[in-house]
Amino acid sequence: MELILKENVVGLGYKDDIVNVKSGYGRNYLIPTGKAVIASPSAKKVLAENLKQRAHKLEKIKNDALALAEKLGAVETIRIATKVSATGAIYGSVNSLHISEELGKLGFEIDRKTIILKDVKEVGSYKATVKLHKEVSVEIPFEVVAEEA
Repeated sequence: MELILKENVVGLGYKDDIVNVKSGYGRNYLIPTGKAVIASPSAKKVLAENLKQRAHKLEKIKNDALALAEKLGAVETIRIATKVSATGAIYGSVNSLHISEELGKLGFEIDRKTIILKDVKEVGSYKATVKLHKEVSVEIPFEVVAEEA
């Protein structure tokens, strides 16, 4: 089933992308929630015209994302303090919310849904990827350290 996305869907695509999905996913989730519409020939023509009219606006959004990526690239290693067991394993895990909060303390408002990282369950140094735009992403180094009692 071919659909046009009306908003960004994590793991599927970005707004105004034409994607192929299984018909159940499209009919039962994407279309009823307003995240997508069926990609009929007339809808594709309307999309092409809208994209043509918004091209300069989209370029500005991309340039803003590049500027933010440059600022984020200058960020030194973020330190995240958490409770640690005697063996060096942390209680719970460090996730995108922790990274987002630490970036917020530095003055960057980054949505936690745009931060991608692997499971972090031990003390050490890691990297998180922040997807600012479909063509712009930046890696943020962070270090998980033991919380001082």
